[in-house]
Amino acid sequence: MPAKWLKDAVFYEIYPQSFKDTNKDGIGDFQGIIEKLDYIKALGCNALWINPCFDSPFHDAGYDVRDYKKAAGRYGTNEDLYRLFDEAHKKGIRVLLDLVPGHTSEEHPWFRQSQSADQPNEFSNRYIWTDNWFCGSNLNYIAGEAERPNAYIVNFFKCQPALNFGFLKPQEPWQLPMDHPDCVATREAMKDVMRFWLSHGCDGFRVDMAASLVKYDDEVKSGTCAIWREVRGMLDSEFPEAAIVAEWARPDLSLPAGFDMDFILNDPHTHYASLLRDYNAPVDNTYFKKDAPARDINRFMDVYRRWYEQTKGVGYICLPTCNHDTPRPRFGLDETELKLAYAFIFTMPGVPFLYYGDEIGMRYQDGLPTKEGGYQRTGTRTPMQWDGGKNLGFSEAEAEALYLPVDPAADAPTVAAQEADPASLLNTVKALLKLRHENADLQADGPFEALCSEPEKPFVYRRGGLVLAVNPAGEAATVRLPAQGMKPIFTLGNASVDGGTLTLGAQSFVVLK
Repeated sequence: MPAKWLKDAVFYEIYPQSFKDTNKDGIGDFQGIIEKLDYIKALGCNALWINPCFDSPFHDAGYDVRDYKKAAGRYGTNEDLYRLFDEAHKKGIRVLLDLVPGHTSEEHPWFRQSQSADQPNEFSNRYIWTDNWFCGSNLNYIAGEAERPNAYIVNFFKCQPALNFGFLKPQEPWQLPMDHPDCVATREAMKDVMRFWLSHGCDGFRVDMAASLVKYDDEVKSGTCAIWREVRGMLDSEFPEAAIVAEWARPDLSLPAGFDMDFILNDPHTHYASLLRDYNAPVDNTYFKKDAPARDINRFMDVYRRWYEQTKGVGYICLPTCNHDTPRPRFGLDETELKLAYAFIFTMPGVPFLYYGDEIGMRYQDGLPTKEGGYQRTGTRTPMQWDGGKNLGFSEAEAEALYLPVDPAADAPTVAAQEADPASLLNTVKALLKLRHENADLQADGPFEALCSEPEKPFVYRRGGLVLAVNPAGEAATVRLPAQGMKPIFTLGNASVDGGTLTLGAQSFVVLK
């Protein structure tokens, strides 16, 4: 069973480099997060996911960890992070850190010893090394850069050597089985990292590349799942309220393996992209675009409903507005379309995640040079836009010192401007999250049933005693309701009920009771 506090959780994802700079060095910091906790609370978010904030050379924005137990100096000290936990808890806000269990930086002391010519040593098998300079398999590898005359396997960039959790079915002498003592030592080391931060006040972890641990795993990831079940056993015994969310997009695998939550991401098999950003398709049929030529929510719902039924009562499916790896939803949707998309995300089962700045419709900054391994993702990682002051309120540093440039547009959205506008996207997000918190049926474990998902018609769904409907199209539509006497309790746009018929205006959303 997932942690009880997740039932009414709404997460706010913070990319710490870009959130709020308080020491004028152009990079966000822990103190900046602390100063904005009241804003996050007022927004309606009661939990944080902070992207990697451990010591790192930052070749991949912190996903190349050099020391799992040390905060990155650019953000502050360990004591500053502990204080962030404490201040968040005082305001009823939980905090998840970003755990990267599958690989480290090539500068990690473990790897320094593992690649050393002084072999064997305690860390010789902490990473996956071939028995010569050539891998000879379908794994990504690097050769010619270590003191050892071997190649090493990498998980992502060349600077991210893969930790050795073993192979499900070893095929070569250099491929160790999962139960090899050195592979067991790797997972014990990762559990030790988790214990360290949980004992200092962290509430759990978002787990990067959660499916990547065991190599040559089978289709249902039975080896990797076995490791996560072992981790879950440790958490249940020592930190029973700790929560873990998987970057996996396979809740049918990750939730039974012990994760509390799993993200539905842009992976092609999820069809999540068809909701907010269908720009890679031959024809853009993004569901929430008012002029989509062939609107069909079932591209997503067919997958979602199957996973929902398979995992009901086991854990939660997470729908994010965006994250640090995907173009912001404002890339293709206008403000009205965003309001409808968020209304859907924040009223579905599971635990929603709101990426910093999405609540004001921050734009994807296309064409920025890559920063810290960001490549095309860099445009989603620009500084938070707080007000109309210097650097839009992100930092008092000079512009050239900023981690990334702020939105240069004259109409760049800001928190201050939208707080003053009752009809703004920001205030709509606040109203939606307030509605969710006030209605148990709209929270993580409230019942769900799709009532109408026919193409070109409003999507209608039931959450307990509530019926919800969204019409993203540019023209009004009608739909039959499952019961007489229902009345709107929340509306975006226009909605009216006549007997058992709902008329939903163009680009409208309604909650009926």
